Amino acid sequence: MELRQLRTFEAVVAHRTVTDAAVVLDLAPSSVSEQIRTLERDLGVALFERGPRGMRLTAAGERLRGWARSLLDQADQARRDVQETRPVLRLGALETIAAVHVPAVLARLAERRPDLVVEVRSDGARDRLMDAVAAADLDAALLLDTGNDLGGLGFGAPAAPLAFLDLGPVPLALVAAPDHPLAGASRLRKEDLYGRRLLVNVPACSFWLAGERLLGDRVERVRAGGVPVMRAWAERGLGMTLLPWFAVADGVAAGALARLAFDVPGLSLRLVWRADREALPGLREMLYASAASEAAGLHRPIRGSPRGEGRWRIEPGLVPARLKVSRR
Repeated sequence: MELRQLRTFEAVVAHRTVTDAAVVLDLAPSSVSEQIRTLERDLGVALFERGPRGMRLTAAGERLRGWARSLLDQADQARRDVQETRPVLRLGALETIAAVHVPAVLARLAERRPDLVVEVRSDGARDRLMDAVAAADLDAALLLDTGNDLGGLGFGAPAAPLAFLDLGPVPLALVAAPDHPLAGASRLRKEDLYGRRLLVNVPACSFWLAGERLLGDRVERVRAGGVPVMRAWAERGLGMTLLPWFAVADGVAAGALARLAFDVPGLSLRLVWRADREALPGLREMLYASAASEAAGLHRPIRGSPRGEGRWRIEPGLVPARLKVSRR
């Protein structure tokens, strides 16, 4: 059993097909297939079930997944120790929240672990961030979600043992130009919004999904673009838009936008990582720094899922060594 075989195994687990894994690894598909067959032959068990929808782990493959990540992490740590290089932590974040929330996390990490190098990758696509975490290309990622399970907002999660920590609420606001027909209403019902124009980005966007949960399909969607474009179009009277309050508060204060009197449930700022990589140098410090920077509340781990997902809230003063994922 070789490390390169374990890396190939992980890539196939994350991407579910030999072809996609080969692209990520920059290998020929035949080389990926041969490494998997050799690994299965050496272990004497089948690790995958091959089907028209891709590769699915067998029970033996599920058992190997945790061992593979542990062995690869230990190999990386040994290499850094021998080479005397500083540990590197790779953090991904949605572009929407990178500028607002990441600086506080970095400042706390600099205080706790000045030896730690943090590489930040911002991305507009949540799926790319989660796939990178599942494939161990990122150590953790900040995104927006809701509910007790990962993907409660309405998106799918990769087939990996992902855990998450809710750092704090992200309030949303439905806004429009001050002269919008609904801007003067003291209270709006869902029916009042039917037939109106809602400025949106792409269907995978967190705010598109929040709008789907809130308004269904009775509101006309108008594709605009990212958060700055949706806000600019709303200011110019092209429709209403659903955005995080931190992105529109100054516009409302300046009178360029009006906050419509419609109750909007907020989202959660969520840190996602692989549960089987918690021993990675710096990861626990990042969890602690993230929670401290968002002033999270006092709670024990409260939920997990059969897939290995977990949900955490951090206790003030809780030392990182006591943190763990709760599974059921």
